[in-house]
Amino acid sequence: MTTTQSSIAVLAGLFVVILLAMWWGWHRRGARTGATVPPPPAVPAEADRGALRCPPIEVVYVSSTRAGDWLDRVVAHDLGVRAAATVSVHETGVLLARRGATDVFVPASGVRRVGRAPGIAGKYVGGEGLVVLTWEVPGTADRGPALLDTGLRTRRRADREPLTAALTSLVPVAGTPSTTVAPTEEQP
Repeated sequence: MTTTQSSIAVLAGLFVVILLAMWWGWHRRGARTGATVPPPPAVPAEADRGALRCPPIEVVYVSSTRAGDWLDRVVAHDLGVRAAATVSVHETGVLLARRGATDVFVPASGVRRVGRAPGIAGKYVGGEGLVVLTWEVPGTADRGPALLDTGLRTRRRADREPLTAALTSLVPVAGTPSTTVAPTEEQP
């Protein structure tokens, strides 16, 4: 074996070790977040979603993180997969129809806040380029509710404001009873 072949073999081995470490880390994060974040609600049938509050908008589903910690990506339940998506806001909630990943439905009763941010785990765009939806995943028998931030990047800049307005229309009015999960402070 020549020196060049040896070098290539070492680099290939190092590359495989790095890929295995990344895979292991992703699965460990999935196990850790899966222990504390319950699965999101099932997507209701189209007839049960209610009237549209705005037409579907093309977005990139960037990621979901624990609310207030925009670097703590939630990998469990397929929530960590970045994907092209279409978001539609209905009377009963928000449907994130993702390509290549599981669709996500956020019930209107779970919407807590809507804002804009320069970034979230997996994407930094600067300014207020991301629409961030803060929502509560209902608890299960073995896990309590979890508050998440979901980052969405609209394909067209002009869609950011209508999407923000439609999502904001689902936020409970002050004084409306909500859950026991306290909202976290806004992140820059």
